[in-house]
Amino acid sequence: MHIDQTDFYLFLWIMSAVALVVFVALYFVKAGYGIFRTSGWGCSIPNKLAWILMEAPVFVVMTVMWLKSGVGFGMPQFFFFFLFQLHYFQRSFIFPLLMKGRSRMPLSVMAMGIVFNILNGMMQAGGIFYFAPEGLYGEGIRYLTHPLALAGLFLFFAGMAINLNSDYVIRHLRQDGDTRHYLPQKGFYRYVTSANYFGEIVEWAGFALLTQSPAAWVFLWWTAANLVPRASAINRHYREEFGTEAVGKRKRIFPFLY
Repeated sequence: MHIDQTDFYLFLWIMSAVALVVFVALYFVKAGYGIFRTSGWGCSIPNKLAWILMEAPVFVVMTVMWLKSGVGFGMPQFFFFFLFQLHYFQRSFIFPLLMKGRSRMPLSVMAMGIVFNILNGMMQAGGIFYFAPEGLYGEGIRYLTHPLALAGLFLFFAGMAINLNSDYVIRHLRQDGDTRHYLPQKGFYRYVTSANYFGEIVEWAGFALLTQSPAAWVFLWWTAANLVPRASAINRHYREEFGTEAVGKRKRIFPFLY
């Protein structure tokens, strides 16, 4: 099936519209994984396996579409590909294996994640390898010296560092065998109750700035649409479980703002 640039941009508009629906819906329905998992979401499997099965498809799709694109090691597209895959190699194959505890994920949630990740792999590959605005990457590696590209690169790695550090803090909240809940206090958790989500949004904002790809901006919107409502629910949950005084002035996801 042949897809031209018009079809691709229609695809981006549809994905953007669906993200808006998700954004609104998640303020009324708590996504059923992590601290919000309930039996109402149906059958579940161990978290480690679920994360691998859910995240790996985007890594595979991006690789296949890069190989088929003929871009090869041409710059700057290969560099964008490398950064994207760096994130998803960690998210697909390292992050799950570092998980502690015996948490589970509903199959329904995992299935929705798989569908989105396949579509996102197609979207990002399309935006970078196949349907980039004409002349956008024509300067080759010199593109990476532009101020916007440098700012995007800085934000990408800053967001990744915040995200990885926040995951580390969460993993070390309790000792093996301890099933109690704790309020995270270190790193960016001093400012927000969902520091890992903040880091991920910063990371993909950097990627969008760096690539200037319309598809990357849509992915940033999807990331915010998924994580901002969940961060709000987590903040509310922490206030109910630990008390407003314990949570203090920490915001939901954006330091000092929201």
